[in-house]
Amino acid sequence: MVPPDEDPPSRRAPWTSGPEPAGGKGWLALDDDELLFRIERLPAAHAEDDALMEVVRSARHFFVRQEAAKKIRDHRRLRAHSGDRHIGQILVRAMTRREDAAYLESLVRESRHIEVKKAAEAQLALLAEGEGD
Repeated sequence: MVPPDEDPPSRRAPWTSGPEPAGGKGWLALDDDELLFRIERLPAAHAEDDALMEVVRSARHFFVRQEAAKKIRDHRRLRAHSGDRHIGQILVRAMTRREDAAYLESLVRESRHIEVKKAAEAQLALLAEGEGD
């Protein structure tokens, strides 16, 4: 137990100034700033979903993983990471088709992260509004 005068240790990954400690390959060999720069420079019609998914699956800082998730073109690839609240929020916001409604409803029921539940509820409301048009 942590003494009352000390902060509990953070579970967040620290920002890194260098590549992955295990000697990452490809994009993971870049430090966080370089990696973010590469992610941000991707055009809308990129073919880098595989590299971006490596970043999403990595132990990098949540912000880096979240920015990579935002750039994934095939949002279905993120479904395996819906349990990660940072990635789950990105996944939910990308779901705009009626076929996604069942998955969004399951996230509302099953997600343990309130941020993901709320984002899924908001997307479902947007889908419902679109049906009235």
